Amino acid sequence: MEKLVREYIDNQPAARQKKLLQLYEIIQKQMPAGYDEKISYGMPTFHYHKNIIHFANFKNHIGIYPGPKAINVFKDQLEGYKTSIGAIQLPVDQPLPEDLITRIVQFNLDNV
Repeated sequence: MEKLVREYIDNQPAARQKKLLQLYEIIQKQMPAGYDEKISYGMPTFHYHKNIIHFANFKNHIGIYPGPKAINVFKDQLEGYKTSIGAIQLPVDQPLPEDLITRIVQFNLDNV
């Protein structure tokens, strides 16, 4: 894990760190060799020729930011989540939708 991403997670409330680390690992498993991790827009960001996905901790949710194209493609599978043009809000009191996150990341990688 890149130092800046680790610092971001370590600076979040202790009760949220495990879930953020789990999210990090779900995304990281999908990334190809040669990808980068950075902080962009104040959020951990996975980059492979372009930004693939960002994530961030908020008071009442964890946000993932795969961009508007992914939100549109997966809109039927996102009906149970609050979304906006390029963001998905994941409730902190529910398990992370690992399969859905995996498919969204793969979609963005397929469209680099």
